[in-house]
Amino acid sequence: MVDPGKSKSSEHILDAAVLSSEARLSRVPALRTPTLCVLLLLSCLFLPAQDSALGTDIDALNARESFRIGLDAYNRYAFNEAILSLEQALSYKPNEGLILDWLGKAYYRSGLEAIALREWRAAQATYQSTASEATLIRNRIEFIGRRRSFFPTMEEVSRYVETGFFPGKYDKLTIYRHPTSVLACDDGSVWAVAYGSNEIIRLDVNGVVRVRRRGPLVGFDRPYDIARGLDGRLFVSEFQGGRVSVLSETGEWLSFIGTKGSGDGQLLGPAGLAVDEAGYIYAAEFGNRRISKFDPDGAFVHSFGKRDDIFPGFLAPTGIACKDGIIYAADGAAKAIYMFDSNGAYLGILNSEGLNAPESLKIFPGGSLLVSDTRRLLLVDTDSTIVKEITPAGNSRIRYVGADVDNNGNILAANFNESEITVFSSINDVASGLFVQIERIVADRFPRVTLEISVHDANRRPIVGLDQSNFLLSEQGYPAAEQVFLGSFTAPSPVDISVLIERSDRNAAMRSDITAALRDIAAAMKESGGNITSIVSAGTQPVLEKFTIDNPATLDRAASGNASAYTPRWAFDLGARLAATDLLPRSKRRAVVFLSSGEFGGLAFEQYSLSDIAAYFANNNIKFYCVLLGGTEASEEIQYLCDETGGKALKLYRPQGIGPALKSLAHAPTAVYSFSYTSGLPTDFGRAFLPVSAEVNLLGRSGRDESGYFAPLE
Repeated sequence: MVDPGKSKSSEHILDAAVLSSEARLSRVPALRTPTLCVLLLLSCLFLPAQDSALGTDIDALNARESFRIGLDAYNRYAFNEAILSLEQALSYKPNEGLILDWLGKAYYRSGLEAIALREWRAAQATYQSTASEATLIRNRIEFIGRRRSFFPTMEEVSRYVETGFFPGKYDKLTIYRHPTSVLACDDGSVWAVAYGSNEIIRLDVNGVVRVRRRGPLVGFDRPYDIARGLDGRLFVSEFQGGRVSVLSETGEWLSFIGTKGSGDGQLLGPAGLAVDEAGYIYAAEFGNRRISKFDPDGAFVHSFGKRDDIFPGFLAPTGIACKDGIIYAADGAAKAIYMFDSNGAYLGILNSEGLNAPESLKIFPGGSLLVSDTRRLLLVDTDSTIVKEITPAGNSRIRYVGADVDNNGNILAANFNESEITVFSSINDVASGLFVQIERIVADRFPRVTLEISVHDANRRPIVGLDQSNFLLSEQGYPAAEQVFLGSFTAPSPVDISVLIERSDRNAAMRSDITAALRDIAAAMKESGGNITSIVSAGTQPVLEKFTIDNPATLDRAASGNASAYTPRWAFDLGARLAATDLLPRSKRRAVVFLSSGEFGGLAFEQYSLSDIAAYFANNNIKFYCVLLGGTEASEEIQYLCDETGGKALKLYRPQGIGPALKSLAHAPTAVYSFSYTSGLPTDFGRAFLPVSAEVNLLGRSGRDESGYFAPLE
């Protein structure tokens, strides 16, 4: 088996395949002979020659066999091997759409998106423009092409449209009443605070209530806002009760913070809640017109916000948010957002113009404030103070009291007056739809077939929290029989990590830092149940280091490496591909952790470009983390890889260490879903190519993919 990055020779094999592809495409005519449909094509290409109307066709037999080998390699994650076999199949049957389509898929998974797009364009040209195959390929080309060239403006980013709502009442059945707050969860679900029905509920991505919590034995007393602590605990303010309930991560009541009153540590009309980077809890008290601060254990620290020589004093404090050591507090009556430091010192007004009656504040992706402002939602830039209206203003019945962004990029707003949760989606996401891929098919127990399906949005963000109701599997246009939803890989699970070590001459002087970093990674994996699958030295040629995870001496030797390995001619691209390739058949939660000086050398991308490496990681759901040694900063290239794959750049000696960030990978969202079904298609003794399609729908967005497989030979 030849896997990308395994050796220098394998890289040359892939280069040869790429050159072959480019040479072949340069000879492809602009218009190709269309086929009637995929099944007619298959009957000519992949059925036995004696059963074909074409008579004896050795090329068809050879094409079918090479195609079969290519699909088998693809499903084993051996994408280089798949490329070579599919190129060979194409040499027997040039310009066949099905082969070209699969060749594009193999190049795409190998990170070579530009070549994949060319293969798909060649495949599209073989079909009639109205054929379903042509439509599917065209949509794929447009989706990836748009993503590769899409640079959203601020105006585009901040435009949202209503795509659905989760009503609090169905006919005469009341589900919940008067929501006031929303808090997103890792799995795509959200906690919603129902002030009117004295409860918090957990809604999945389809708006179905999965959990209902009513607090302590005496029940919540008008719950208002909800926030999450650094350890996962939930905090719920009780407006009438004058306290904050502390709940477990899953919503079981644990204890109270504060009692009703106006003294130190007492609360009157607590509304907005927030937790800062150190775990301190802030409660905005509507009744006492102040903000009270508590430590992570619930002990009172101090309160602030009363009138003094500098600050005019709160009139009606509502929402509160924490970012970079600054406390932002909204005052609905003053129509302003104020700023304080963590000690309560007044820092000034963030904004007092363009606001109607601001209520909740949440940190929006990118750092702006998401403001619920009665009939509309706003973004307030904390640097420029610019206010942008991101949703159309609603009618007089609407009152958005709280809002948050879920893990699928939607904004969920608590509409108090209408007793519903309104769902808003970016207009770009709505226009793009969902990018669906059938990533793997296992048919060794045919007729039971297992699929792995990934679902992303236009920005490669994983779509999480889907269930069987969001999917439709089909065979030749008919629903597949006995569909079983096997799992979504959304629940926390062990992480597989491949460690990539930069063997540059700069890093030669930081071998002690490399050793310290590897020890921290090993400890984090041991604590979280994860695993280090490989340690790769990125020198002139990538080298797999020998180690045993439970033997510190072998880890230290792998960290230090040989003195001769450190060189200014180190190759990042080959090392990165080797590290990533080792992860392909592993856990769905996986990452390459790069121990780096923060800069790439001039020879880092000799064989694969920066965008090729980013695509190889992202298209195979591998995150890229960089641990910066020696107090350095991440270069633009390193930050690009982190951003494109959902990873992070971490300083080795930051106060909290690198362990918590790596352990959090066990909770990172993943977009892979698994299904099984019973096929009803004839296999021709395992020689027929069997098609299958998957369609996904979520809140007005949809996506579809088609794939296929061979049953075991009989």
